[in-house]
Amino acid sequence: MDRRQSAAEAAVHAAEQVFPERGQGALWEPVRARCYEAAGAYLSLTEELDTAERDKTPFPQGQARADTVTRQLIDAARGVDEFYRGQQEQLERARTVLGAVPQLAQQVKQTAAQVRGAAADSEFAGYPSVRARAAAVDEALITLEAAELGSGGAGRGAASKVRDAANRLEAVTAELADALAQAPSRSGAARTAVTSVNTRLSAVRNRAERLAPAYSALLREFNAASSADLANNGRESQRDTDAAAVALERARAAMTENNPELALELTSTARGNLAEAERRVDAVTKRLALLREVRADPQDKAKAVRFRLRDAQMLAVDRELVVEWGSVLDAQVDRIDRITETLSGRHPDYWAYVTELDAVSEFIAGVVDRMRKQAGPRR
Repeated sequence: MDRRQSAAEAAVHAAEQVFPERGQGALWEPVRARCYEAAGAYLSLTEELDTAERDKTPFPQGQARADTVTRQLIDAARGVDEFYRGQQEQLERARTVLGAVPQLAQQVKQTAAQVRGAAADSEFAGYPSVRARAAAVDEALITLEAAELGSGGAGRGAASKVRDAANRLEAVTAELADALAQAPSRSGAARTAVTSVNTRLSAVRNRAERLAPAYSALLREFNAASSADLANNGRESQRDTDAAAVALERARAAMTENNPELALELTSTARGNLAEAERRVDAVTKRLALLREVRADPQDKAKAVRFRLRDAQMLAVDRELVVEWGSVLDAQVDRIDRITETLSGRHPDYWAYVTELDAVSEFIAGVVDRMRKQAGPRR
């Protein structure tokens, strides 16, 4: 029993260090307690037997007591065997991992030292990606050494902490190695990005030349409310374009200073500025085109919304949902009629007309979506 208990105890100890979350120590505790209890009974019996033999005194029921203790020892040993067989795969896995943890930590530290040294000696050591990942390696190395030193390899979860720290160091070392591998291509990518952004900047400036005439046409041809929300688009578009130009110049300077990664970040910023400038320009030119289209045939948009409404009403009939949705959809007919009646006077508010019809269309789409999700017959 003692040999079996010792073997199982060592395996559980390994499991508690490597896989503390599995709680195998708690499962082992009652089994171990039975072993201690049986061992205590055995020692007590043998001590009494020795005393009786030395003093040559009777030992009542000696055979019965010996049989009881023997059964207790056999049961305890059987309990150890049953526990070990039930947990064998995990226990043996823990012992294997525990034995490999020191070697794993050593190998990972050696690899980290090699990659870290290569980074320090590299011409790309100043790149932000390399610097950041080198710092991560340094931090992970300190954490691993602290785990090795602080745990002493004996505490609950000690090996698990060392293993986790080693895995973390291995991961950030791989990231540093990848950053070093990617670094040579950064320069070419940055040059391409600078050229691309410069081309786009010119295109946006040319495009922006259409904004002022388009806004002026909006003011001349349509109700002032139709363009009130676009009043600052020209100024804001220019601000975004200027910000893109500044970012582009900084990117060129970063290239001169052999910092292509910063150049890439700045070109990304410039692209964002240019996208916003384009959006503001397009908002004006597209508004003008849309309002002219609606003015040429105001009923065309209303017809499209009515058509969508009829489809929704047919769906309600098809799904037998008229009781629930029929009146809701019918109310949209009056709503569309009221909207079309607003186009009067010398300068009708075509933009309000468009936005209100769009709101009706969106409402109908929402009703259709809810009807499709409801159970109902189909023909």
